[in-house]
Amino acid sequence: MEDYIKVVTLDNEIEAGLLESILSERGIPHRMRSYHDTAYDGLFQTQKGWGCINAPESYQEEIKEILSDVRKEALE
Repeated sequence: MEDYIKVVTLDNEIEAGLLESILSERGIPHRMRSYHDTAYDGLFQTQKGWGCINAPESYQEEIKEILSDVRKEALE
């Protein structure tokens, strides 16, 4: 079993939900982590992004391509 690495930083909750759905549908192992901290009422999300995706390194390029496609579609 491969170690999980930080693959991408997510911009917002909508992007996170969509990417979560696509990765699960394709059977790509991953963990989603939100940067929201209730003690600081989400302060770090404005500085660091919404959160990140961690996954095995062997899936890094595939996940980056999927996120790039998601972001392109959002601009259209």
